[in-house]
Amino acid sequence: MDILKRMVLAVALAACSEGAIAQEATHTEPWWNSPWGEADRLGAVNNLTPEGVKRASDLVRTGKVYALGVPTAPESAAYGTRKYQVERTPGPNANFTSDGSQRVTSFDERITSSMGIGTQIDGFGHLGVDHHYYNGITGKEVATSRALQTADIPPLVTRGVLIDMTKYYGKPSLALGDNYGRVEIEAAMRAQGVTVGKGDVVLFHTGWMAAKMLADKDVYRSSEPGITEDGAIFLADLGVVAIGSDTVALEALPSPPGKVFIVHQTLLAKRGVHVLETIDTNQLAADNIREFMFVLGIPRFVGTVQMVINPVAIT
Repeated sequence: MDILKRMVLAVALAACSEGAIAQEATHTEPWWNSPWGEADRLGAVNNLTPEGVKRASDLVRTGKVYALGVPTAPESAAYGTRKYQVERTPGPNANFTSDGSQRVTSFDERITSSMGIGTQIDGFGHLGVDHHYYNGITGKEVATSRALQTADIPPLVTRGVLIDMTKYYGKPSLALGDNYGRVEIEAAMRAQGVTVGKGDVVLFHTGWMAAKMLADKDVYRSSEPGITEDGAIFLADLGVVAIGSDTVALEALPSPPGKVFIVHQTLLAKRGVHVLETIDTNQLAADNIREFMFVLGIPRFVGTVQMVINPVAIT
């Protein structure tokens, strides 16, 4: 190809690229628009109210507290290639009393980690659709600013609901392919006598953590039974703040053909509902707990799109 032809081709390609950019700039999707307005960054967290906190506190009868978080460690069954490393280092003034009068010494630590290891909350900047995230925020803004950071999520104090899918399926642990949508969720709720309302946090017990997290870590972190797209839409329509389970990704894995992480896209990007993963529901299920006060104060690490958490349930 001679120089002239190359120049013509380059100009044509540039024009096409500029046209595509212009088209993208004017294109919008209905789900980009939050019902809480253009400036909204909280999504369904807007459904939390002081009255909801008071109602949740009425569920506290025994004062028993359940830790819903698992320990985060180098050996954690983390999704994909995520890793956690911790190093204990002598403090900046490890020997505070060099004359030996008190023998005060100290250690600090250095952590290198994804914030998506162990029990975690997915922020709205974690997963999107075609480079757009909750309320139409662009991938460029997520990458170059603190938009949709988990540090901006306020404390979540509300009614929690446990839906025990092992009771619905009649076995101690769900198996791959035991994926639950609206039909299964509604049937489980009726059988267990629970309702879900606006502002609630919904947790599913599948038994997958108890069966696989220690016994078969590679299976636990790569495949799982879980909620389906229509199940996620059903709960989002009820106004829930967050949905979680005792699995590494909440939704069924492997994903259906052509719908990779469709539940994450539906909840995080399109509906503004947070995803909670690797939630330890074992003791709640063992004690037959169905509703409780859910409390979560999220560590305020600036700039993160996921965060390691340890929510609690109080009954």
